[in-house]
Amino acid sequence: MKKISLLAIALFMTIAVSAQKWTLDKAHSKLTFTVTHLLMSEVDGVFKSFDASITSSKEDFSDATFELTADMTKVTTNNDMRDGHLQKEDIFNTAAFPTMTFKSTGIKSTGGNKYALSGNLTMKGVTKPVTLNLTKLGTGTNRQGKKLVGFKVTGTIKRTDFGVGAMPAAVVAEDVELTASGEFALN
Repeated sequence: MKKISLLAIALFMTIAVSAQKWTLDKAHSKLTFTVTHLLMSEVDGVFKSFDASITSSKEDFSDATFELTADMTKVTTNNDMRDGHLQKEDIFNTAAFPTMTFKSTGIKSTGGNKYALSGNLTMKGVTKPVTLNLTKLGTGTNRQGKKLVGFKVTGTIKRTDFGVGAMPAAVVAEDVELTASGEFALN
């Protein structure tokens, strides 16, 4: 039994040591949303403050864990009145829930550099499982010799699943498109 315990500890330590942490290069990353207004136009929003990381022990990222935190108090749609309304209780309620988070729970290859990324999205105090489309855009090294990787994530959520906005879908659509792209550097 002692040998099995020592073997399990050694295996765990090997996995923990080989896991690599990738950090977001905020200057080369963005997080946005798009929602349809009055069934005829799209309104885009930009999260001006967010952070993300990846932990993976495999070169192909097939075991990667993605984590993201976004500051909901720093969302802009380039309209001051609308941006102020987004902060209120009926929309994001940032006084009580200033952040949105995502933590992946699984990743599955769908062919080539494309994956299905499953995880838990928490917004306005509500956590729901979501599956997003993930594309590995490329890899390389920067001038300092650090390894780099770029990813793009897209997906659609229903705003009312998270208690966002009581307005009817004819005013603001139920479906909200999320898009994120980021460049990550290996620590």
